[in-house]
Amino acid sequence: MRTRLFVMVAGIGSLLLAAAPMLAHHAFSSEFDASKPIKLEGTIKKVEWINPHSWITIDVKQANGTTQVWEIEAGAPNAMFRRGFNRNSLPVGTQIVVNGYQAKDGKQRANGRDLTFPDGKRLFLGTSNTAVPAEEREPAAK
Repeated sequence: MRTRLFVMVAGIGSLLLAAAPMLAHHAFSSEFDASKPIKLEGTIKKVEWINPHSWITIDVKQANGTTQVWEIEAGAPNAMFRRGFNRNSLPVGTQIVVNGYQAKDGKQRANGRDLTFPDGKRLFLGTSNTAVPAEEREPAAK
């Protein structure tokens, strides 16, 4: 009887632990607005290669001379590496242009669709917006 109870408790505990990362993940529509596309031009401040999404923080200069800090959500690190990124692809200080979708809450956050380097090379960031047509979700690198 005790063994059976232990096995049941261990099994339930394992299921809960396996489900925990899924609870932390979110759908695109819960945080970002597909009707608010945004284009950001800025300088890389920080890159975080973390699961379930990588994050790119950029400084964006405004017309009035002030600087805004924007956080760009990208794909999982493994997906980013498969798309052509590596840990040295986004050094701090690099100028980039990011196309994506603004956060619903008005914060300076966006879900990135693609990133363009100064030399014109364009890489897909891995948007989780399923409303984006397939040809826009994975554009060919230039």
